[in-house]
Amino acid sequence: MYSEKVMDHFTNPRNMGEIENASGVGTVGNAKCGDIMRIYLDIDENQVIRECKFKTFGCGAAVATSSMATELVKGKTINEALAVTNKAVMEALDGLPPVKVHCSLLAEEAIHAALWDYAQKNGIEIQGLEKPKADIHEDEEEEEY
Repeated sequence: MYSEKVMDHFTNPRNMGEIENASGVGTVGNAKCGDIMRIYLDIDENQVIRECKFKTFGCGAAVATSSMATELVKGKTINEALAVTNKAVMEALDGLPPVKVHCSLLAEEAIHAALWDYAQKNGIEIQGLEKPKADIHEDEEEEEY
């Protein structure tokens, strides 16, 4: 069901924890599944992400996508980090089951939310960055049962 990379990032997550006085912090969730993801960024004066950490409450796929997302943005500029998509996270993990794709969306949104927080704290605009949603499903119609 899960790839070896997903299992590895779940059982041995990279960059778990918090960054005190982070340059940007982004928290997103998915009310339907209960996953909550928080990404912390430490960004230097050249707008390069020096450090990235996460705290996630959720399933194994949520932990794995958080871990991989932090690996993908560390050392990148803010514009390069903005370009990290949920598809890139899934590909780096050798795929996710269709029912867990929303976890990779959370990872992408958490990165964007942390970049948004950084931009707000520093009074800058990051081209192409939109205000993040607190819940990745807030614009969707309620499903009928």
